[in-house]
Formats: sequence, C-alpha cells, structure tokens
Amino acid sequence: MSLTSPRHADPHSPVFDISGRKIAYFSMEIALAKTLPTYSGGLGMLAGDSLRSAADTGVPLVAVSLVHRRGYFEQHLEANGQQSESDVVWSPESTLPSANQTITILLQGREITLCAWRFDVVGVTGHIIPVFLLDADVEGNDPWDRHLTDHLYGGDTYYRLCQEAILGLGGIHLLHALGCEPEVCHMNEGHAALLAIGLLESRVAPSPLHTATEADAEAVKQTCVFTTHTPVPAGHDKFGLDQMMQVLGPDRSSVIERFGCLHNDLLNMTYVALRFSRYVNGVAMLHGKVSQQMFPEYPVHSITNGVHAATWLSQPFQQLLDREVPEWRHDNQYFRSVYGIEPEVIEATHAPSKLRLLATVKQRTGVELDPKVLTLGFARRVATYKRANLVLHSPERLIEIADRIGGLQILMAGKAHPADNAGKGLIRDIFSVAAKLESSKLRVLYLENYDWDLGEQLTNGVDVWLNTPLRPYEASGTSGMKAALNGVPSLSVLDGWWVEGCAEGITGWAIENCENEGIEAERVYDKLENAVAPMFADKARWARLRRHCIAINGTYFNTHRMLGQYVANAYFPPSASIAASNQVIIDDEAPQSVLA
Repeated sequence: MSLTSPRHADPHSPVFDISGRKIAYFSMEIALAKTLPTYSGGLGMLAGDSLRSAADTGVPLVAVSLVHRRGYFEQHLEANGQQSESDVVWSPESTLPSANQTITILLQGREITLCAWRFDVVGVTGHIIPVFLLDADVEGNDPWDRHLTDHLYGGDTYYRLCQEAILGLGGIHLLHALGCEPEVCHMNEGHAALLAIGLLESRVAPSPLHTATEADAEAVKQTCVFTTHTPVPAGHDKFGLDQMMQVLGPDRSSVIERFGCLHNDLLNMTYVALRFSRYVNGVAMLHGKVSQQMFPEYPVHSITNGVHAATWLSQPFQQLLDREVPEWRHDNQYFRSVYGIEPEVIEATHAPSKLRLLATVKQRTGVELDPKVLTLGFARRVATYKRANLVLHSPERLIEIADRIGGLQILMAGKAHPADNAGKGLIRDIFSVAAKLESSKLRVLYLENYDWDLGEQLTNGVDVWLNTPLRPYEASGTSGMKAALNGVPSLSVLDGWWVEGCAEGITGWAIENCENEGIEAERVYDKLENAVAPMFADKARWARLRRHCIAINGTYFNTHRMLGQYVANAYFPPSASIAASNQVIIDDEAPQSVLA
C-alpha cells in the first residue's frame, strides 16, 4: 500500500472529512502535546509517537481516545519521598475544536451522550492525523456519568469498565457517525477491546446484537489488529461478571460469553481482543515469545516499538542533522549517515543538552552538579518489577566506585500510580538511601513530577541510560531508544528492546540477569566501574560510542520503521502472511518465569 499523503482539508476547518481513512487507532492514552494531560507514561508516549510518524509518512489513519479532563495526576514529593497527587485540570472547550458530532450509547442500563474534541497531528508534509477525544461531560447525562472521562486510570474497576466501554463502543459509533468505515481497527492494548462489540452492533443493526452469528464475529475479526504491551498480570484488565452485566447489559454480556471471550469466569479485556483480532503482536522480539507462551491458543507476532525521532532528538542534534543529513525527517534510515560526521562533532553536539539538564536540576533542587562527571539517568513509571532501587542495593559499594572513577551523579524520576502503595514505598526507599549517602563524589537526586518535558531533558542530557527491570517483565521500553537517538548509550538488563539493541561496548552494555538481586546489583557495579567509566574517561572512544548509538540504534528503533512494519505486516499484509498468521509457534527457549 502506498503511504503517499492525499490532498488535505484545512486543518482548522470545523468539518474534516475522514471518510477515506482506512485505519482507526484506539488507545486509552495518547501523548499529543506537552500541555495536554492525556497520557500517563510509555503507552501514551508510544501512541503519540506512532501518530506523529503516521502524519510524517502519510498513513491514512484516524485515532480515538478519551479527553481526560482532570488528567492522570501531578506528582508532589515530600522531603522523605512521600508521594501525593493533584489533578491536572484543563478545558477542551477553550483548547480544541469540536468534532461537531454527538452520539448516544446504552451503558449501565441508561443512555449516555458523548461528544468529542479534535486534535490534529500534522506531519512534515502537511498530512493530518485527526485524533478524536471522547467526552461524557455533556448536559443531560446523569451527574455521575458526566465524570466518566475525567481521570485516566482513575476510580475503581467499575469506573474503569465504563471508561473502556466508552472508548471501544463509543469510539466505533463516533467514527461511523462521522462517515468513517475503517478497514482496520487497531487496539493499542486491551483497554479498547470492546470496539469489537461495537463493530458487531453496527454490523447487525438494526437487528438486536443477540442475532450476531459466527460469520459476523469472523467478519469483525478480519477488521481488527491487537497489540499487547505487558507480560505483567496486573496489566491485563479483568472485571467480574456482575460488573459486566451492570455496565454492558444482558445482550452484550451474553454475546461476549457466547463467543468465548471470558477467561477464568472473568471479563478479561485481553481475551476479548485476542478472540476478535486477526493479527496479534507483542512489542519486542522477546516480548512476542513471552506473550505466545501466555496465550498459546493464539498466534502472536512481534513488532518492536520505536520512538518519533523529531520529537525526542535534542535541538542541537536536529540542527546538526538538518545541515548534514536533511532527509532524516521523512526517512529515519538516514541516521546511518551520521557515520559521515566526525565523532568529536557528535560529542560537542551533546554537550549543550547536558548543561541544560543540569541547569534544570539546579533550578528544581538547588543542587549544582558537575558537567564533567559521569551522569546516569533512570526515569520510569515506578512499579516494583522495574526495580528503580537496584543500583542503590549496596550504597557503600557505589561510594567506592564514585571515589575511584572521579565522581558519579545519578538522576532519577518516576511516578507511582496513586493506588500503588508498593511503588510509593519504593520512592521513599530511594529518598532514604540517598539522604544517608556521605560522599562528595556521589550524588543521587530524585526529580519530582516526571513528565514529557523532564523525560525529554533526561534522555537528551545524561551520559548513560540505566534500566534494571526484572526479566522478562519489560515488554519493550522506549526511554533508552530516545537516549540512543541523542548519542546516549544504555546500561541495561537484557530485556525488552535492549535484547535487540545491545552491541556490547558499541551501543552500551548488558547487565546479565540472575535470580539473586544482590549478585545482579554487583554486576551493575562491575560494568559501571570496569567498562563504562574507563570508556567515559577516554573522550575519543566515548565520542565514537555516541556516534554508534545514533547510527545503529537510531536507524532502527524509531516509529517510522515500526509503523511501516504495522502497515506491511498487520494492517495490509499479503494473503500469504494472513495464512501464516494462523500458525501458532512457541519458542521453547522463551523465558518461563512469566508463566509460573
């Protein structure tokens, strides 16, 4: 299929014709702009980067999400690391144009009217990806219902099921009302799985849903693509049958059960998505293998994530590449051409980003860091399996290393979900250890309110990106990809994307995984002292390392490449690929622990 962009309507016009859009992309969160709190972390960032690449490369796509009027949350940290949260309130009425369309869906036994707001993602050639943000805050709705699109991942499971019904059911019916009949519906994680039921409703209308046949279900399946993003059980949304009946009603509930979408007597959104998708994929090679073991009755493929280069590349690097390799913006394979740029120029181009980051650290914390000292970055959503505190396992050992290598600075950031007490405890533990460090050579700082802007500065400006998840629970990870684009190597456990991105001593270093956390921490220290620090001290070798990161990993781990694979392999595959996708292959060497 050609990715050539068509002629476009005026993006500021209240009417935007989407009847020719062939792909509909559904995601509970999408990072659209720094000023809009419509995302929480990696899933939303990936969604936003995917849409930005779709705009750059002319893919005929439209996207659907929720408006999240009160955001995810703003993080506040006390001196001891105790996290509290506050809403991030914004007004779509004063920010975005209306979609000029309302729809009504039946939920909880009553009608809910939904409106939508439109955000236009504009690509380098002017191609537009319209994103429709569903909103339940409509006059005439039940007062409780009007708040259903307020909080991203907020409330209890009942609230969450209502939100997922709005996204899936409401999203499909909104697109149809706007004249869009997509050939492909992409579920970005299981939150959007109920779009399949919405497609069934539309297919059999005006007949009632219970008249849907196996042939109807198969027709819906041929329309849907599903990407699963986590091997962590808590990441797969599950709801009780009583909640399913209360929220979705008897007709939808009976159809869901009749078509085999329940799992362990629960409404499991992942299984709904699996049942109604002709193509399923994980988000890295290893994650695809792990997911295949988790769901052996369904074929699972792999498309490794990427990041949108123009969003995450620092301004100095953008200026350098615009001058030396201008084709990079529409074709990221040109990153390979940085081998035509002298390594010392790459090193000099990174320097302003480090100074900018350290200036931000001083502004936020009052602590002045040394730009000549090796600086590590670690910033993730705070979940226990991501092990943010592994590098602090032995503070005395870390102090010894800092003394021997001439200093070490570690910058950390991350939000814990408001209901994740273990994650909040992890942040407090880091603060506690950092407060007890007695060394002029070692600085550990935890920065408040990790968001798009801070993530950008960290991945642009640190010297090494640290990542220490418990293997194989890191599905992909994209922060290290953003760092690599900016010439920053990773020191990481061989999980997620790093299995594919690590060339030892060339793009970074691998931390060998083992069952003993103490031994694994010692492996971090060993690599840090005996591999990372000596190369950092050799400025010529370090400059070459930076160039390798951009040329090797920047060329591959980007959403231009990723989206091209979705178009070729998932959205519009040749018939042979469809036939092959019906074969289930399980790799016996894939990690077993996730099934334990």
